[in-house]
Amino acid sequence: MTKKDADASTDDVLDDGVAPRVYELGFHLNPDLPSEEVKKAYQEIRTFIEEMGTIVAEGEPEKIQLAYTISRQDTSGRRDFDSAYFSWVSYEATPPNHEEVLTSANADKRIIRFIDLLTTKDAARHSVEMRELSLKTLEHAPDPEATAGAELDVALENVVV
Repeated sequence: MTKKDADASTDDVLDDGVAPRVYELGFHLNPDLPSEEVKKAYQEIRTFIEEMGTIVAEGEPEKIQLAYTISRQDTSGRRDFDSAYFSWVSYEATPPNHEEVLTSANADKRIIRFIDLLTTKDAARHSVEMRELSLKTLEHAPDPEATAGAELDVALENVVV
């Protein structure tokens, strides 16, 4: 192995001998939070992740309808959620730092559910590109109700009684 190869391989392994990996944390924030609190919660989560590793890609919180009801037990009793603010952050970190991120997410009461995935930088960046493409497509898509209404108007004008 040449010196150049040895230097390249040590770049991939941190001081503790543990290779960093790319993870994605997807999380649902409580839909009852005011929008300012949602932004603050997201920023705090993002900042903590950035302290633990390097952010690769991210998706800011967006309120969505859930496909199914999420039930969560807290100190005041059981709560059911039919919507949430969904967000995600892909980041590169060592396994110990990744565990810190998971511990933090699990302790954050504003997060009603989260998922943790092992991914790649390319897959994370591709998700961002696809999201931007879908937003552009939606901007240029005709309103289906307006189109249907116009077609109905034309059809009614051509009706012979």
